[in-house]
Amino acid sequence: MTSANKKRLAAGAAVLAASAALIYMAFGGIEQNLVYYWDAKELLAKADTARGATIRLGGMVQKGSVEWNPTTLQLKFKVGMQSEPGGPTILVDSTGAPPQMFREGQGVVVEGRYDGQVFHSDRVLVKHSNEYHPPRPGEGPRETYKTLITKPN
Repeated sequence: MTSANKKRLAAGAAVLAASAALIYMAFGGIEQNLVYYWDAKELLAKADTARGATIRLGGMVQKGSVEWNPTTLQLKFKVGMQSEPGGPTILVDSTGAPPQMFREGQGVVVEGRYDGQVFHSDRVLVKHSNEYHPPRPGEGPRETYKTLITKPN
């Protein structure tokens, strides 16, 4: 074997090794880093595979289900589907102050882990409108933010 062939063989082996290392880094631990986004129905259907995994649960905060303790910062509520009244719901347990726009009947995404009975949330995200309306001339902050201050019907 000539020295030119040895150099080509070594370069090919180096490229192959580098490619294998990149593929392993890109896809080797991907399963551990996935975060699934499910609604209540999907989470209950896949409850066995969901245990221990980080999940984002989306849905509506069910009316009459919010329990907030401002002393302990303990928040409990149920998440379900708006399109299925009386459908499946998941009890969410969270610690920390809820977002300012959090309320019953509001769309919410919670991130955390499901233990088969209760969804333990690390993060509560509130869905909101993407429309921006600048204040009208002479309108103060109280009028601008009155939708945040008053509860919906």
